[in-house]
Amino acid sequence: MDKYLDLKNHIPPREEIFKRLNLFLPVFIGLYIFMTPMPFPSLTEIFYYLSLGTLIFLLAMKQMSFTLRSPLTLPFVLFFFWAVFGLLFALDVQNSLHDLRGHLLEYLVVFYLLSNAFNTPKGLNRLAWTVIASATIFSAGALIQYYFIDGYPLSSRLGYYTFQEMHTDYIGFNTIFGICLALYFFFKKNDVPHRILILICLVVMMIATFLTQSRGSLFGLLAGLFIMGFSNKKTALITAVIALSLLFLTPGIKERTLNPQAYTKDLRIKINRLTLEVIKNYPLTGIGFGMQTYGNSKILDLQTLNRQLPPRYQQKRNIVASPHNTILDVAVRTGLVGLFLFLSILMVSLGMIWKMFKTAQNDFLKSWSLCLAACFVSYMIPALFADTTFGPKAVVFYTILAMINILWQIAYSELPLEAT
Repeated sequence: MDKYLDLKNHIPPREEIFKRLNLFLPVFIGLYIFMTPMPFPSLTEIFYYLSLGTLIFLLAMKQMSFTLRSPLTLPFVLFFFWAVFGLLFALDVQNSLHDLRGHLLEYLVVFYLLSNAFNTPKGLNRLAWTVIASATIFSAGALIQYYFIDGYPLSSRLGYYTFQEMHTDYIGFNTIFGICLALYFFFKKNDVPHRILILICLVVMMIATFLTQSRGSLFGLLAGLFIMGFSNKKTALITAVIALSLLFLTPGIKERTLNPQAYTKDLRIKINRLTLEVIKNYPLTGIGFGMQTYGNSKILDLQTLNRQLPPRYQQKRNIVASPHNTILDVAVRTGLVGLFLFLSILMVSLGMIWKMFKTAQNDFLKSWSLCLAACFVSYMIPALFADTTFGPKAVVFYTILAMINILWQIAYSELPLEAT
């Protein structure tokens, strides 16, 4: 009898390998998300390729169920193929081809990896905690490095002089995402130890966000807190008071946010005006998907276009060779058609959130819908002040979309195929 049970419970070595690889896949892609804001780009890439390699092997051996089914698949496909079609008109074909792989296809792979690896309620929670842990550890490390080791004063914008990949205006994309997710668990957890831990994470991430003195990040955070307030008004009020207290205690941020001239004379107005001039010259297909094309003076003469603008819109010194606005950045690189297709991705995402919120039959779906709406809106507001289609910012964007898609899969997993 014991021998029979041993044979029954025995798993062949080949099957054991496949089983373990299926377990390792969420670990690898989870570590990729965790490492994304950290100053170890090579290690981050290793985890990406480990995830991709594991996925390809399991699919080749037919040992994993993997689906591309999502309301976002069609907008993704249309936008991707339009960007590929744009190679025929690209000013720099080589750069566009490189960035299509590295700054679009790679992030789409991340989206589908996350959607398949964390496609359960527990998986969604694990992914959220991964983001919170990553943002908190990054924030603590950044604060210690910049103010205590490098010795910059607290009035100096966090990371302004020394940070490269996670520059000052980019830090908020990671921290605000973590703040919204931490608030979700803060509202759900009733035990004191969990709430204290989450509160520590919130304070660290908020301090890092405010010390960047980024107006876009501030507006995004306030929008996220406002939306999260619908989930728990009493706790949200306390959080808002803490946030406002930290805000007005942060050196330098009042001068940047409460000074009217900070908005009426902002350089971004001139940057946006020049970008619109480029779009007027390449309206349909854009200049090509390559992100180095806009700043390449050999193929795009921004100096001449700048001189053609009314004097009040001209950049007087060195021209900023970047749109500093995600919507305009997509428009200038893929044309108005590409912009329409990109906006369709955003609209479909919002539609998914709205439908889940309106039809939710339980608190899990309703509260997660509110949380992901806060994540989405708090990302898109600062995205109007920065280029977010590459690097850690883009990983945050596609992670938010993946979490929306995971919640959609959870919400409609019991519906007929055509309903999903």
